Amino acid sequence: MSDKLTKKAAEILLKGGTLLSEHCPYCSGVRVMKDGHALCISCGREPEKKDIPNENTQQRPKSFLAETLEKKMGILSKELEQENNHEKQQDILKSINSLLETMKKLKREQ
Repeated sequence: MSDKLTKKAAEILLKGGTLLSEHCPYCSGVRVMKDGHALCISCGREPEKKDIPNENTQQRPKSFLAETLEKKMGILSKELEQENNHEKQQDILKSINSLLETMKKLKREQ
């Protein structure tokens, strides 16, 4: 293990990288990974970039409830746009706020 590779691995870890449980496919050495790039501390080889799925970027199918809430949000938005009565506008805004809170909770549960 060269000092150069050790320093590079330390830099990767300090910048938020992680130690991998899978050994290097070439020499069975320890590897570190950051932003999809894996580096072997022993031989210095970097296998092809491996994308790690992120929970925030994975597309999950929308639930029926989520679709219903989005439709209601659209309906309330149109009502708010057309409403001139201040009290009714406030009621619509309260409903929109409730929908937004429910949608947030639903996203956290998924």
